[in-house]
Amino acid sequence: MLHNLVQSFLLEAEDLLGQIEEAALSLTAGDGPGETIHQLFRAFHTIKGSGGMCGLTGIAGFTHHVENMLDKAREGSIPITASLIDLVLKSRDHLKILLMAEQGGTAPPQSSADALIAAIEEVAGGSRKSGAKTERGENETSESKKGESKVHNWRIKFEPNPSLLACGGNPISLFRDLAELGTCEVIAHSDKVPDLDSIEPEQCYLWWTIKLSSACSKNAIQDVFIFVESDSKLEIEMLDEVAVAEPQTAIATPTLSPAAIVKSPAGAPAPQKEAPKGDSSVRVPSSRLDRLVNLVGELVINQSRLAQAAAQSGSPEFTNPVQELDRLLAELRDNVLGIRMLPIGTLFGRFRRLVHDLSAELGKEVDLVTEGADTELDKSILDQLSEPLVHCLRNSLDHGVEAPEKRLEKGKPRRATIRLSAVHTGSDVVVSIRDDGRGIDRDAVRAKAVERQLIAPDAVLTDKDIFNLILLPGFSTARQVTNVSGRGVGMDAVKRQIDALRGSLTLTSEPGKGALVLITLPLTLAIIEGLLVQAGGDQFIVPMSVVTENVELLRSQRTQKNGRNVIAVRGELIPYIDLREAFRISNEAPAVSKVVIVQKEDQRVGLLVDSVLGTHQTVIQTLGKVFRNVSVVSGATIMGDGRVALILDTSAIVRHTERECSAARRDSWVNSELLNEVKSGAKDLDRDVASIH
Repeated sequence: MLHNLVQSFLLEAEDLLGQIEEAALSLTAGDGPGETIHQLFRAFHTIKGSGGMCGLTGIAGFTHHVENMLDKAREGSIPITASLIDLVLKSRDHLKILLMAEQGGTAPPQSSADALIAAIEEVAGGSRKSGAKTERGENETSESKKGESKVHNWRIKFEPNPSLLACGGNPISLFRDLAELGTCEVIAHSDKVPDLDSIEPEQCYLWWTIKLSSACSKNAIQDVFIFVESDSKLEIEMLDEVAVAEPQTAIATPTLSPAAIVKSPAGAPAPQKEAPKGDSSVRVPSSRLDRLVNLVGELVINQSRLAQAAAQSGSPEFTNPVQELDRLLAELRDNVLGIRMLPIGTLFGRFRRLVHDLSAELGKEVDLVTEGADTELDKSILDQLSEPLVHCLRNSLDHGVEAPEKRLEKGKPRRATIRLSAVHTGSDVVVSIRDDGRGIDRDAVRAKAVERQLIAPDAVLTDKDIFNLILLPGFSTARQVTNVSGRGVGMDAVKRQIDALRGSLTLTSEPGKGALVLITLPLTLAIIEGLLVQAGGDQFIVPMSVVTENVELLRSQRTQKNGRNVIAVRGELIPYIDLREAFRISNEAPAVSKVVIVQKEDQRVGLLVDSVLGTHQTVIQTLGKVFRNVSVVSGATIMGDGRVALILDTSAIVRHTERECSAARRDSWVNSELLNEVKSGAKDLDRDVASIH
C-alpha cells in the first residue's frame, strides 16, 4: 500500500513540477502578487504535504523553505525579482533530482541543497523561527500586520472522501493545523458508520464540524485542507464576531446557504457538489498501451484473413457477422489509437525553460510563443520529436536571433520572438519553428559547401538546394565550437529523426526577416488506412493520407507524350513514376493501367500500377535491420492470405527517381562529350594522314 502511495505521489509530483516551471517562466520581474504566485505556492505546498504523508522527509523539508519564500511574495512582503524567479526554477530542478533519487537515481550532494536553501532564505529576508509557528500561523501574523486583527468565529464542515485513509491522509493532522490558527473545537459525526459486519477498515465514515476562533483569513483555512479539498466536501462559513454557543445537534446538521460555500482557489467545482466521475482519469503505463495497440493490430490482421475466407466460401450466413465485426474492430481501432493521442502542448511546455536558459547564456532576449498546443499526436511520435525540436530551437537562438543591440540598429524590437506552432493538415501534423532573426546566410552556406568540396565553385543552385546543404552530416557555418553549436551535429540529426518518423522537413528563409522550419509528421505510426495496389504479381500499400485520386491510363496513351511519363488530368500535366520500372518488374503490363495520384509537398505526382484493389486497414510492421537502407518503403503489412505487402514511402520514391534521372542526364552528357571528343580526334587524324600523303 505504501509503495503504491509513493508511486502515485511521484507521478503527481511530475505534473506539479511541469506546472511550476510553466508558472515561473510566465512571471516577470516587477509583477505584483497575483494568481501565478498563488499557483506556485499551492504547487509547492502540495508537494510538501504529499511528500510528508509518504514519508519523504527530504522533499518535504526542502519544499518548506521555498513555500516560505513564496508565502512572503504572495503577501507582498518581498518583491518579485529575477533572483526570486531564478530560485524557483532552481528549486524545481532540485526537486526533480530528489524525485529521481527516490526512483533509483543519484541523490544530490547535501552541499548543493544547503547553498540553495541559504539563497532562498536570503531572498526571503532571513530564516524564520522554526518550531514557533507553522506557515499557516505565519499567515495569521502577516495578515494581522496588515490590520486584520479582528477575531472571527468560523464554522467548518469537513466530509472527507471515504478513501482518505487508504491514500495516506490523516484527519488528526488537519485538526492540529487548525488548532495552530486559533481556538478550535472539533465535533465528530458517526451517522454514516455502517454495521460492524459491513465496515471496511480502510474507509473513512466519519465527518466533522469545527468551530474555530481566529484572526486568520479564509485562505489560511483553505491551505489546511489543500491536499484533500478537491476530493472532499468542504464548507466554510464566517459567523458573527461574538462567539455563538450552539448545541451539538445544531452543528451536526448545519444548514448553510449556497453563498457561504467557499470554492477552491484553483477554480474547482463548488465543494457541495461532487466532481463528475466521467471527468476522472487513470494513469496507465505506456507499455500497456503499446501492448494494447499490438493486440488490436493482430485483430486487424486476423479480421482481414477472416473476411477473405468468408468471401471465398461464398456462404451468405457469414456476410453480416463479418461486416459487423469489421465495423466493431474499426471502432475499437480508432478508440485505442485515440488513447495514445496526446496534445503536443505537453511537449511545447518543456521548451520555454530551454529558451529562457539558453537566451540568458547567449546574452539575447527571446520570447517563445506557442500556438496549437491542443493539436494531438501519437505518443510514440511525441517521444521521438523532442530532440529534433530542441536542435531547431537551439539553431534559431544561436544562428538566427541577433543580439539586442544589433536588433535595435536594424529597427527591430529588442526582444526577439520564436514561434513554435502545430496544426492539422489532413491526416498529418505540421510543426513549424519561425524566428524573426537575420535569416539563413546563403553566401556563408555556399562558401562553406565549396570549402568542403560539396559543390563546385561555379555550381548553379536554387535557394532550396542551398538550404538543403545545411541538412548534410557535419555541416556547420559556426566559426568556433561552443556549448551550443559548431560541431556539425544538429540539422542532419534532425533530418534523420524526421525521416525515421516517416515525415518531411523543409527550410525557408528571407534575409533579415528570419527563417522557417516546417516539419510534417503522420498522426500515428501504428495503424493507417491504406490503398492496396498491384504491380506485376506484387502488392503494395499507398497511405491514403497522400492519395488524391486515381485515373486510368491506356497503353496507347503512353506513346503520345514523346515517351515522357506524364498524364493529362483535367488540363493539368502530372508526371508519374512507373512502379514496374522502379522495382524492375519484368512481366508485361496490362493494356489498361491505373495512375494513383499523390500529393508531395506543393506538387502532385502519379504512381503507375497495374490495378487498384481497394482500401485496406494497414498494421505497420518494421522491416528489420536487413532492410534498414531501403528508403523507398516505410514498412510492411501482412495481408489476409498471409502474403507481405510493402508500404510505399511516396516522398522517398520521388526523391529516388529524381536522383536516377539526374544521374542519367549526367551520364548522357558525359557520353556525349566523349563521343564529340572521339569524333574530333578522328577528324584530326584524317587531316594528318591527308597531309602526309
